[in-house]
Amino acid sequence: MAQTGIIQKLDSLNEFDRQPVTKDKLKGTGGFISMYAGEHVAGTEFIIGPLFVAHGVSALDLFSGLLLGNALAVLSWAFLTAPIAVRTRLNLYWHLRKICGPYLVFIYNIANAVMFCFLAGAMITVSATAVGVPFGISMPGLNDLYPTSFGWIFTVLLTGMAVTTIAILGIDSLARFAKLCAPWLALIFVAAAFATFPKLQIHSLSDFWTVANERIWTGIPLEGMTKFTFWHVMFFAWFVNMAMHIGRSDLTIFRYAKNWKYGFASAFGMYIGHYIAWISSGILFAAYLEFAPGPVAY
Repeated sequence: MAQTGIIQKLDSLNEFDRQPVTKDKLKGTGGFISMYAGEHVAGTEFIIGPLFVAHGVSALDLFSGLLLGNALAVLSWAFLTAPIAVRTRLNLYWHLRKICGPYLVFIYNIANAVMFCFLAGAMITVSATAVGVPFGISMPGLNDLYPTSFGWIFTVLLTGMAVTTIAILGIDSLARFAKLCAPWLALIFVAAAFATFPKLQIHSLSDFWTVANERIWTGIPLEGMTKFTFWHVMFFAWFVNMAMHIGRSDLTIFRYAKNWKYGFASAFGMYIGHYIAWISSGILFAAYLEFAPGPVAY
């Protein structure tokens, strides 16, 4: 009976897989702001922010590159994805099926599924470190190819199950969860960066820019790392979510928008997550490099 109840509940979730979203199911701006802020202020930002420190990006190149690159990403969502989503009210797969037919879409779905398996697996694995660190679970390092403990495998499986369950329950559950998590996730990044300021001798805005150039984004890459410039930062910020905006995968989300201007809600993800969070995690990494007891490598 319990199984039947679960199946019936899942069957009752109408996510409009093969028909346009109806007007009575359209969502307000709050849900889109929360979803984008929650999605792009996540554990993966703790990996991407240090990337620019390790590759010797200068402070000016970082701040200006992220400013322009994230703006281009927002414009891509607003002018490429959202208008099509609002006009058709269909997800990407069914929209492509109407244009290309079932056979080409079948091949596309296979390729897309493989890509998202790797992407989701990477994001879930990084997010699982939030559980692994406080519980002292043995976790693989950056150079490890395989898991280093059964505890880590179990932690990643549990994290993946939680994420998958929320996704299965539909856009309403996803929006509610995002509204709960997004505000304090951003605060964690900012608070963590501020906590390092005394050690880095940052006591004012002018101190910050001086230290940023001399001790954080120095323009000198770590040993064995290639040099990144403004163009690397700009295109990374723009293309890191290319599958979602230029690739139109987020038609699935914006088909619930009341009008195409909701595409600008992506700015809350880009400038809170891919700007503030990347900068904050870069500061943390630079402080770790400077005050670690022994030699470290990225």
